[in-house]
Amino acid sequence: MSFFTDIYFPQLNHFSHSDIFQNIEQVWDPLKNLEDLVHTALSKDETGDSLEDLPGLRVDSSPSVQGIVVERWIKLKNPIVSKTLGIRIGRGTTLEPTAIIKGPAIIGENNDIRQGSYMRGNIIVGDRCVIGHCTEIKNSILMNHVEAGHFNYVGDSILGSYVNMGAGSRLANVQFRSLQEKMEDFINDIEIPMESGPIPTRLFKFGAIVGDNVEIGCNAVVCPGALIGKNNWIFPNCTVPKGFHPPDHFLSPADHKLRSQPK
Repeated sequence: MSFFTDIYFPQLNHFSHSDIFQNIEQVWDPLKNLEDLVHTALSKDETGDSLEDLPGLRVDSSPSVQGIVVERWIKLKNPIVSKTLGIRIGRGTTLEPTAIIKGPAIIGENNDIRQGSYMRGNIIVGDRCVIGHCTEIKNSILMNHVEAGHFNYVGDSILGSYVNMGAGSRLANVQFRSLQEKMEDFINDIEIPMESGPIPTRLFKFGAIVGDNVEIGCNAVVCPGALIGKNNWIFPNCTVPKGFHPPDHFLSPADHKLRSQPK
């Protein structure tokens, strides 16, 4: 795990669910069985008030939904939990109207889950995060102090602590498909290009690994299979290709220059 902490997650020990990174070969491996990992974590801590009894939440436990819709402003004094839905939300978290949360999902303490956010299940969120307006998250891990505040998409990704996603930035999780793939309803697994040769992920949906303290500028798009080391800054409107991007760099277009001319 030391390699992962050195390159990506030096704050990992402060994340309540750091154990999911034990005994793995590749940093993206937790995404392969994230649903099982969420259920295991839920079984270890089922304390909390009944989610179903909390006024202001509309519960839909049907097999196709397994989630809640927030109908009024709520700040949790105590954690809430639902074994049926597979959802646990920590104390101090604020839930705003029209947010949707589907299980299984673990959301930590003192988070802001804002109006219009859509959390589609298989999710672990740490503490003091912002899941903002029209932000969509599925099958992903967000550590502590992550900000995805405005019109963001996070699919099949792992975000370290203190990551900030500027408005409109997105972590794409499906690569372009051939006509044959579309007709046969099949997607080839994503491979990571490396100097030593491509590394198979054995994932047909895979977004990005984003290290601690990465800043992603507004309207940036991170392509499927991008591995972004800690402390990187991604300039607005960039497209970040798949592959490894080492820590402590600025990622910007080669011709990124501001030009000012008289009217």
